[in-house]
Amino acid sequence: MTPDPKSLRLFVSVLKHGTIAAAAEHEHTAAAAVSRRISDLEEQLGVALIVRSNKGVSPTPAGRALLNMSHRVLHDLDSIQAQMHDYAVGMKGYIRIFANISAMHQFMPRELSAFLADNPLVQIDLEERVSTAIAEAVADNNADVGVLVVDTPLEGVEYLPYKEDDLVVIVPASHPLAGKERVRFADTLDYDYVGLPPGSQMNLHLMRTAREQGRTWRYRFQVSSYDSLCLMVESGLGVGMLPRRIALAYAKALDIELLGLDEPWSHRQLHVCIRSYDALSPAARLLVERMTGTGRDAG
Repeated sequence: MTPDPKSLRLFVSVLKHGTIAAAAEHEHTAAAAVSRRISDLEEQLGVALIVRSNKGVSPTPAGRALLNMSHRVLHDLDSIQAQMHDYAVGMKGYIRIFANISAMHQFMPRELSAFLADNPLVQIDLEERVSTAIAEAVADNNADVGVLVVDTPLEGVEYLPYKEDDLVVIVPASHPLAGKERVRFADTLDYDYVGLPPGSQMNLHLMRTAREQGRTWRYRFQVSSYDSLCLMVESGLGVGMLPRRIALAYAKALDIELLGLDEPWSHRQLHVCIRSYDALSPAARLLVERMTGTGRDAG
C-alpha cells in the first residue's frame, strides 16, 4: 500500500520538531494519535523509520530516505491542490466561444482583452460562426459560450441579453439612394445586395422580410467579412446592411454613405447563449457573468 499524505505529513512534522509531543501540538492532534500513525507507517513499509529516546526522535537510514521523498511528494501534492483550486475558482480554465460576425467586430476584442487581463491563466478558443449554427454548437457541447442574434430560439439552451446594435444600409457615394438620411427596407429591394455568408442570420432575415412584403431580396455576392462587404459596396457591386458602429469605421476610409434604416427590427439585441449556468466551468461562468452582468446569485 502507498502511504497516505496525512501519515507522511505527520512523519515529516515529527522529525522537524524533534519529539512526538511537539509535532502533535503543532498539528493540533493527540500525541498518542501521532505515535500510532508513525507505528502504522513503519508497519506498512516494513521498516523502522525513527529511533525513540528520552531526548526525542531521530531518523533511521530508511527514515532519512523517506524524509527526502516525502518532501518531494508533499510538495507535488500541494502544487496539485493549488492548481486545482485555481481551476475551481476560475483562475485557470479553457473556454470555447463561438460568436457571430457582428459580435466579433464590435464587442469581443475589447471584452476578451479586459477579461484576460484579469484572468491571464484562462485559455480561450474563439471562432467566428453564423448565428444559426452557434446555438446548435452550444447545445451539442461543441462550444461553451455562444454570442449571437437570436432568430428562432433553440430548445435546450439559455439566452442571456448581451449588447445591442443598430443596422444601417450602406451605398456607394454615387448610388441613387445616396444623400438620404433614412430609408425603408422596401426602398432598397430594387437594388442588388452584397450579402453575408450563406446561412447567416442577416441573410435569412432579409429574405424572409422581403418575402413578407411580396418582394425578393436579391444578392449578387456573398462575402465572409465586413471588410469585403464594404469594399464591394464602394466598388458599386451592390448595397449592404451592417451594424452602424462598424459602418462608421469603414466610412472614414471608403467612399460609401450610411443610410438610417427606418424599420423596427433595425435595432437588435445580441445574446449570450449557454447550455445552462450550472453546466459552465468556473472560468466560463466568470466570463458569462462579466459579459451579461448577471449570475445565478444575481437573478
